[in-house]
Amino acid sequence: MLTHHHCPVSLALVSTDLPILSTVETSATLYQKDQLQFHLLLDQLDSLNSGTEEPSNSRVGTAKQLLWLEISPSRVIMTLQGKEHFCYRHFWEKGIYGLSRYWLNDDSGQLTDSFRLRNYTRSLRLDGENLPEYLRVEYELWSGRVQMGNYVLHLEIHH
Repeated sequence: MLTHHHCPVSLALVSTDLPILSTVETSATLYQKDQLQFHLLLDQLDSLNSGTEEPSNSRVGTAKQLLWLEISPSRVIMTLQGKEHFCYRHFWEKGIYGLSRYWLNDDSGQLTDSFRLRNYTRSLRLDGENLPEYLRVEYELWSGRVQMGNYVLHLEIHH
């Protein structure tokens, strides 16, 4: 049976070797598909901050976008959809090369171009007793044989 819970979340994407930091503090809906599989929907990116090594307090955007995470102890899929200029889908599974796909849209929201990169998931950690409370994914991003940085996705779900 599919059950759901409304809860506040904190999501951060940090590069460990580049000046990249992006954070989101918003509410979400957590859907429990079965004992170890969950979907987390962030339907409005309310507080998107982006900056260099020090977080910026300026708002980058408040466009209506859907951020959807499919979470299990062994695999995470994150998708950003919307009619904005940029959409993506990441597939992470510990110890394998997954895909990161990106779509670029024109001003009317129509697809104009897409590209994909590979990612290697070094670590995937999901904590919580009955419901997920903490997710951490450490991965490398690759374009062909060129490494494009090391990243950490950090998610906290407050019940």
